[in-house]
Amino acid sequence: MNTRTFLLSALLVPLGATLAVSPVASATTPPATSTASAAAALAGSQEVTSAAFRSPEAALSRAAHPLRTTEPGGGLADLRPFGRMVGDARVVGVGEATHSSHEFFTVKHRAFQYLVEEKGFRAFALETAWSTGLRIDAYVTRGEGDLKQIMDEEFQGDYRWWNNAEYRDLFQWMRAYNVKHPKDPVRFVGDDGGFAGAELYDKVSAYAAKARPELAPQLAALYRDLRPTTEAEKYVNDYWAKPLATREELAERAGRAVGLLKQRPGTGADADAYAWALQHATAIHQMATLFAFDLDGPQGIRDAMLHRDRVMAENVAWWQRRTGNKIMLAAHNGHIALKTYIPDHYPKVQGEFLRELLGSGYVSVGLTFDHGSFNASGRDGAAHRFTVGPAVPGTAEHTLDRVRYRDFMVDLRDTPAAARAWLAAPQTVKNIGATYPGIADAPQVRFAEAYDVVVHLHQVEAARMLK
Repeated sequence: MNTRTFLLSALLVPLGATLAVSPVASATTPPATSTASAAAALAGSQEVTSAAFRSPEAALSRAAHPLRTTEPGGGLADLRPFGRMVGDARVVGVGEATHSSHEFFTVKHRAFQYLVEEKGFRAFALETAWSTGLRIDAYVTRGEGDLKQIMDEEFQGDYRWWNNAEYRDLFQWMRAYNVKHPKDPVRFVGDDGGFAGAELYDKVSAYAAKARPELAPQLAALYRDLRPTTEAEKYVNDYWAKPLATREELAERAGRAVGLLKQRPGTGADADAYAWALQHATAIHQMATLFAFDLDGPQGIRDAMLHRDRVMAENVAWWQRRTGNKIMLAAHNGHIALKTYIPDHYPKVQGEFLRELLGSGYVSVGLTFDHGSFNASGRDGAAHRFTVGPAVPGTAEHTLDRVRYRDFMVDLRDTPAAARAWLAAPQTVKNIGATYPGIADAPQVRFAEAYDVVVHLHQVEAARMLK
């Protein structure tokens, strides 16, 4: 895979990392402790009991809370412990160990429904383009557009993994909620910088024509050759085909457009319209900057990934400050983590930036699984359905899957000592991005550093792609 192909596959969606199922050479496998054997130990031997509670899976069993189901609909009482884990957070990042497994999407649907109904959350953010977010937000809040057409047009290239039945069902639930609660709607946010749709240019131009007519001709000149006139995937591919010098010049012009707007901030009745126009112009500049990195060497790739995670965090934080919405953020485990675990490619990730910006107002929730299937791009670039077997001894999932519940959540900040020791040690994890295999084999994660909460699922199935 050449550098440009790598970035198109890894940049527009996730940490494009591979599955890690091989045990760490130095890892040891703790003895299995089932519920029945633990009961026998309690009845027969204090020494065996003590040993059992020194094992991480037994300690985690004491702290874990079961999930009744991974499917949306029905009661949400089993998520009350999750609500306590979230506490007063303003942004909750909920991850995924693959980018296209049914249960990861449906767990997020259930979690968001609970957070909306019980914790006052009012926005769902996804690692997709800011302009895509505006179109989906218009649908869920005002019923504008045809949802199938929006998803088909917006979720292209490696964003295609979001064009699935599970997210369609979530968007429809959001729309139905807003029909019932028109004065207190839930919103949708696209926080990524991998594309800037024509809507952004039109919104900035419309604002300038109304409030800053003297700037309109200058903005039109600066945005020359930037506004998309083709479908998203073709636009991105054509953009990357431009010479580096051309991409750098486009980024410089997009930056000057932001500077023009900043010269005369909006005040009074104009303040809100100005703030949104400036953010739309910023999103254009974010995309142009991302596409202007020199990808011929590893440092350029690292710089591009650092830029991408920074702007995703900044866009989420901007929305939260501007609207006051509490936000559930959906992204890959690696992006929502509190610390990068693939530093060679991702020097600092979205969750790290959000913790710096929001402090304890940001909570990170990692999702893991033992075995199952997922969709991803193969070595040929086409979409395939892959299946992986149960986790092997020495991996994080092998230990997590021996906790007494099939599917469960656990607050890593409040666990017994034996669990804390395990959580502080490096663990090999499954980490599957948009491509399989991906760019990072067998990453190791110190769970205590990476997440506040973990949700573990015994089995997952591939998501139901719509196109």
